[in-house]
Amino acid sequence: MSLSSALSIAQSALLATSRQTSVVTRNVADADNPNYSRRIALVTSTTPGARSVDVQRAANDLLFRQNLGALSAYAGQSALYNGMDQLDVSVNGVDNASSPSTAIGNLQQALQLYATSPSNQNLGSSVIDAAKQVVRSLNEGSKAIQDFRTQTDGQIDTAVKDLNSLLNQFQDANTAVMSGTRSGTDVSDALDQRDALLKKIANYIPVSTFTRGDNDMVITTGDGTTLFETIPRTVSFAPSSGYAAGAAGNTVYIDNVPVSAGSGGNTTASGTIAGLLQLRDGVASTMQSQLDETARGLITAFAETAPSMPNAAGLFTWSGAPAVPAAGTLVDGLAGTIKINAAMDPSTGGNPTLLRDGGANGVAYVANTTGGASYSNLLVAYGDQLDKPMTFDPLAGISATSSVADYAANSIGWLQGVRQQASTAADAKEALAQRSADALSNATGVNVDQEMSLMLDLEHTYQASARMMKTIDDMMTALLSAVG
Repeated sequence: MSLSSALSIAQSALLATSRQTSVVTRNVADADNPNYSRRIALVTSTTPGARSVDVQRAANDLLFRQNLGALSAYAGQSALYNGMDQLDVSVNGVDNASSPSTAIGNLQQALQLYATSPSNQNLGSSVIDAAKQVVRSLNEGSKAIQDFRTQTDGQIDTAVKDLNSLLNQFQDANTAVMSGTRSGTDVSDALDQRDALLKKIANYIPVSTFTRGDNDMVITTGDGTTLFETIPRTVSFAPSSGYAAGAAGNTVYIDNVPVSAGSGGNTTASGTIAGLLQLRDGVASTMQSQLDETARGLITAFAETAPSMPNAAGLFTWSGAPAVPAAGTLVDGLAGTIKINAAMDPSTGGNPTLLRDGGANGVAYVANTTGGASYSNLLVAYGDQLDKPMTFDPLAGISATSSVADYAANSIGWLQGVRQQASTAADAKEALAQRSADALSNATGVNVDQEMSLMLDLEHTYQASARMMKTIDDMMTALLSAVG
């Protein structure tokens, strides 16, 4: 072997080692970046003694797809659970302190006390005060639900805007990958950026991908709707400025295909958008229906009755008074409009004694016809009505037959049951997302210990090449001295 050939081999080895060292250094620098895939420097021989280095990016398509699916599932479940937590406190208060169920329980106690001493007008006023608290709980609960729906609607709008922005960024990253692939340059950084964007997109909507020629990627949703193909598809949504009970929310469309809301405590929602849609149109709307049915039950329980006369709204009244709402039929928004009958409210000049004697709707409805101060039959009857089974609309999601008091309690139970399912599922899906991320990281991420070991090997290789260069230099110096 000639000295010039040996020198060329030594130089090639030094260049290859330098390139490998650069790759290892980059790996160590980005070891904590969850969106970075390890680079692998592959050394190949070309002409005898010469070497070249090709940089490859670690990838595992199967684990990456599993991670995307797990991210979508957890995002949808998390959106549902966090929203239910907020909704529970807004409507029922901490430990259900301001719930309609608690207020109805207090009303029952006040009513029982008044029935034991019907001549005590202070106790009558206490019943009216307790009834006002029931009304306040229903009115404020109804408002809180509709405010929550409006807020959730705004979150959906923000999510849609973010998703459209991410799709535009994805187009830029995908173009960079395609251009680099066509020109034969290293596209590892562009691939990292594209995969990072895919993870973010998967948090909003479930995605499936396939790659065409030149590394061109196509994204579809979980149900097969095209989300990106060469250019982003339009994700559209028209937010509402406010909500009323019973009003349906607008739909999110991807390329004119509607996005379905999730269902159930262990929700079918994948992605934040589907979880938010379930909150707005599923959980919150159902809670509103339950409040409306509770209000209807109270109006019915305290309705005044008289022979040959239609039942008329008594202690609790509404916009359709004096009529009583039809049995078993949901009246949207009733919880937001129920109020105390002014004829019985002392703060508006009313007389609480009418609750004891009857007659808020005229003399035909007077039950205490003798005017006895110890008359308690009507008060006892009202107390019995609160515990008497009646028919509720099954569309409200809980038992169609129960007492008003039980129905209000069952409403809390329904929410807590769904919330518990959501909590358990959120923990499980979070763990799955974390495990899939760990598995992907183990397959494609950087192990610093491994990289440092490789760096040590490269250092030895560099030293050997340097010694070879020194030997060749000494030999050439000696040769030139001998010739001279």
